[in-house]
Amino acid sequence: MAVTKANKPSKKKPADKSKEITPKQEDVEITEPETVAEAKELKQKSKSIATDDEILLRSPEPEDKFKSSDSWRVFRIMSEFVEGFDELATITRGVSVFGSARTAEDDPNYLAAVETGKLLAEAGFEVITGGGPGIMEAANRGAWEAGGVSVGCNIELPFEQVPNPYQNQGLSFKYFFVRKTMFIKYSNAYIIFPGGFGTMDEVFEALTLIQTRKIRNFPVVLFNSQYWQGMLQWISTVMLHEGNINSEDLQLLHITDSPKDAVDFIAKWHG
Repeated sequence: MAVTKANKPSKKKPADKSKEITPKQEDVEITEPETVAEAKELKQKSKSIATDDEILLRSPEPEDKFKSSDSWRVFRIMSEFVEGFDELATITRGVSVFGSARTAEDDPNYLAAVETGKLLAEAGFEVITGGGPGIMEAANRGAWEAGGVSVGCNIELPFEQVPNPYQNQGLSFKYFFVRKTMFIKYSNAYIIFPGGFGTMDEVFEALTLIQTRKIRNFPVVLFNSQYWQGMLQWISTVMLHEGNINSEDLQLLHITDSPKDAVDFIAKWHG
């Protein structure tokens, strides 16, 4: 796992999508790998074939001669945990901010995330994000510009997610589950802005761990009530009516449309 210190951000230019390079069909023969070794070889030819997570989690075939390599892969996973714990050991008042990587810089949610990051930093919290663009960049930017601690836990993806420049502490992970452990371990609260599947994953993982008492209860704040309205209505009617959750579980979420209210709620929670 690489650990980097970000330099002062320079003014960014819009990406030229015409220059994006994708593998040509004739350059890469797309076949189903039969062994871990073949999967790794195909990964080198085309990043769209397999990630480190996919190689790790694929079931071995009976004739797979390299299935024992999973045991050795544990050392790489262990090194990510060790370095992550070591680098984030000073984070004692972390708040993780999640949201879509696709949110544009002029979007109201982006501007609200910048303000949220700024207020968190001014209240003495360290801001932690996934290190990418969109809402992640906005929260890091707010903390950075306020002179606070701005942490990015980036993930290596088939189509590389470039770390945003508003970080004074940046980490890069190969494995999603290691990265998610860092979010949970070093966060005193989650603030969830509008996002997609990845954002939903973080929401429900936190709620599951709190509900099952695998972690202590901490604030889970949903920002932009209109965006979450449909999901909350379904949870409070269908899910609750079917008896799959208790009414007390609904109290695990705090909904707001104000960056100040989100930060004040977290600050009050932690005294």
